[in-house]
Formats: sequence, structure tokens, C-alpha cells
Amino acid sequence: MGMEWFVWGWLVAVGIVFASAIIWLFPRMPEQYVRIHVWLLLLPGAAALAGWISAGTVEVGMWRFDTVSWLVGIYISLLSWVIQRFALRYLYGDRAYRFYFSLLTWTAFAASLTWAGGDLRLMAICWGMPLIGLVALTALKKEWGPARFVARQMALVFGISWLAVTVVAVWLGTATGEWQLASALSVEPLARLDAWEKAVMNGLLILAAIIPAGQWPFHRWLMESAVTPTPVSAIMHAGIVNAGGLLLWCFSPLFSGTGAHAALFLIAFFSILIGTGISLVHVDYKRQLVASTMAQMGVMFVQCALGSYGGAVAHLMLHGLFKATLFLQSGSVVPQVGRAGYRKAGGSWRSGMIVGALLGTAFWLFASGEPARLLSALLFGASASVAWGRLADFREGRWFGFAVVATLAFVSETVRHQFMVLFNEERVFSFVPSASFEWMVGMLFAAAALAAVWIANRRTSMLAVRLYMRFVHFGEPRPAAMETHPHYLTTYMKEGMARE
Repeated sequence: MGMEWFVWGWLVAVGIVFASAIIWLFPRMPEQYVRIHVWLLLLPGAAALAGWISAGTVEVGMWRFDTVSWLVGIYISLLSWVIQRFALRYLYGDRAYRFYFSLLTWTAFAASLTWAGGDLRLMAICWGMPLIGLVALTALKKEWGPARFVARQMALVFGISWLAVTVVAVWLGTATGEWQLASALSVEPLARLDAWEKAVMNGLLILAAIIPAGQWPFHRWLMESAVTPTPVSAIMHAGIVNAGGLLLWCFSPLFSGTGAHAALFLIAFFSILIGTGISLVHVDYKRQLVASTMAQMGVMFVQCALGSYGGAVAHLMLHGLFKATLFLQSGSVVPQVGRAGYRKAGGSWRSGMIVGALLGTAFWLFASGEPARLLSALLFGASASVAWGRLADFREGRWFGFAVVATLAFVSETVRHQFMVLFNEERVFSFVPSASFEWMVGMLFAAAALAAVWIANRRTSMLAVRLYMRFVHFGEPRPAAMETHPHYLTTYMKEGMARE
């Protein structure tokens, strides 16, 4: 009974935050109150931290808190606090200033409720709540035609995702006779399901997961979401698009068929190619970040396809923090050319390849129990190689540069490994990919990397030109989702001049 108080404490803290968001909407509430509201966002995080340290796994009615639930609660609380602190000045003066903060609060903490739900019906309801908040945030600029169009498109595809989760939840609960998520996904209830039922549910889970993540062929809404203000983009790319990985993690005992994992891999791999290509050819920084998210979510789903669900959850949390930082700092990326001009990367590609190969091989040798070990080794080595090339110069010599890269690699791998230990303690995943499947995935990634290098060195070839134009097309919004000069700004200016 004592541990249940941590759950009730977290629920009360979330209720306080929601009540504060509603109070802030009243016009008579002074504007200074928004600063109090932003600080209140840390209450659920503090309650989740206390629960994680002291309570462990706790079930109270329809709620179930484990390591992932507590960590997600901490993550969302801190992320919301940072983003809304940024929005205090960024959105100041906007006509929907009060609504932005209330909807940002709703979207973030509704997502945390989803992963605290231990009941299939509760999870089905909560899955759509943050998606509704995201649509409402996009539609706040109702005077702007592209924002209205994008909001409608998001509502359509998000509705499909919500319907898919609802069907799976109701079907699974009815077929197994268990509505508690942990009970329904245990061995005996799952044995009551026919093979075709599992296959259909796996397909619905894939559909529900890839839509919020902006994966092909549902990537259009993500590409067009650049119409949203920076704080909305930050909460979107740091939280909502990552939800698909957590969904597959929660339903991993059901999502165990080889065919489903192969289908998920093909969708994710194609999304990685498209997202990477768009990020390389587009010059708009925000669109580059959007395309990068598409590719990163593809990598997350490839990890799920290889049975590395713990690695996928660690990936989505670390990527969320990184991507939110990039969006909030997007205003400072305009190059400032001073006396020294632009900085030039100093690491040669040959030395970068050697460094990456050494570190990737070391990971392969020492991480024998790592799920999806080959893919992790390839990505680890490629990251080290890129880090070597991005360092401006090695004034103290190449050995010093190698030591810096190796240290950074060691720190990042230690953090990721600790996350995986925490997540894998919660459950034993039933799917173990065959060696042939894992090697096929590794060879496809290696072949794609070599093809990209070959094309980059032949930019004037017809193939390179065709690919360039195709990726530009993939990244461009539809005509209804863009406007050369927003007409509502002209209206605002006329209204301001009339008042003067």
C-alpha cells in the first residue's frame, strides 16, 4: 500500500499541471502567471523521480508504473519545462499565446498518461489524446491557409493510427479475456490467438506506429509540419514522433512474427533512404531537421525489427533530447562570417574510416550479448567516423584527435548501455532474429552507404541528377501547404495601421 502513494502523487501532480493550464486560459489571469505555470511542469517529473528511486514497479487499478513509465514521466516533465521556458519569449505577442501553453501542456502530459496505463482500454483512449493536442497546436494559426490544410491532413492520418490501436486493444482484450496489458500479453492468453489474428494485429501495430513517426508512405504530414512554430516542432519531434517505438515495445510479446519484423524493416529502411536524401539536398534548416527525424525514426524501427526493443527505446529518448535542442537552437545556425571565415573540417575521410572501423570492430568483439550487434557495430563505427570528420582541427596532433573521439564514443556507449540495461530488466523479448536476417540488414546498410559515396563523387551523372530531383520532390510540401507570403500577416499589418 505504501508504494501506491507514489502513483497517486504523480497523478495528483499531473492533475495540478492540467488545472494550471486551464486557469491560464482565463483572460483575467495576469500574464506573469505563465511563469508559475512553467515551473509547475516540474512537479510530475519530481514525483516520477521519487517513484523510480523508491517504488519500482507498482500497479494501481488501471495504472501500471515500471522503469520505462517512471523514466518517460521524468523525460516529458523536463522536456516540457525546457520547451515552454523557451516559448515564453518566442511566442510572446502571438494572438494565441495562452492557448499555445495550455495545448503544449496537454500534448506532453497526455503522452505520459499513455505509458502509465496498464489497461488496454485506457491505453487505446490515451493514444489519441496527444495526437489531438498536436493537431490543435497546428491549427492555432487558423488565419493561415497552409496551417489549416496541414492540420486537416494530420487529423486524417492520426485518426487512422488511433483507430488501429483501438482495434488491437479491443480485439486483444476480447480474444484473451484479459484487459490488463501485462496479463493479456503473457504466454497463456497469447496462445489462444490464431496465427492469422496475430498477423492482422501485427499489421495494425505497424500501421499505428509508423504514422506518428512520419515513415513512408505517411511521411507527407511530417514534411509539411514545418509550418508549425519552433516550440511546437520541438515537442513534436522530441516526443510525439517517438511514440511508435514505445508502442512496439509495449506490445513486443504479441509483435513476434518474422514476417511482421521483415515488413517493418522494409518500411523503415526505405524511410531512412528518403529521409537521409531529403536532409542532404534541402537547404531549409527546419526541413533538414524534419527529414533527419524521419531517418532516425527509421533506424529506431530497424532496431525493433531486429528484436532490440530496449535499444530502440534508448534511441528514441536520446534522440528526443538531441532533436529538441536542435530545434530550439535553430535560430542560431545562420553562418556568421568573421575574420576567420567559415570553419573547415580537418579530419580526412580516410582517417575517419580507420577510426570508425577500429571502434566498430571493438564494439563487435566486446558486446557479444548485444541485440542486433552487427547493426549497432556499423552505426557505432559510422558515428565515430562522422565525429572525426566534424572536428574542426587537431592542433595537438592526430593521436589527440583519436583520443577525443574514442572518449566521446565511450561516454555515449556507456549512457546507451545503461539505458538498455534498465529497459531490458522489465521484460524478456520473445523475438530473436536469425543470423541471416541480421547479416542481410547489415549488408543493405553497408551497400546503401557505399552507393551514397559513389553517387556523391559523381554529382554530374544522370543518376545523381535524377536522385537529386526526386529527393527535392519528396521534401517539398504540396501547394496547399505553402504560401509565398502569408496573407494573414498583411491583414495584421492593416489592422495595426488602422489602429494607429
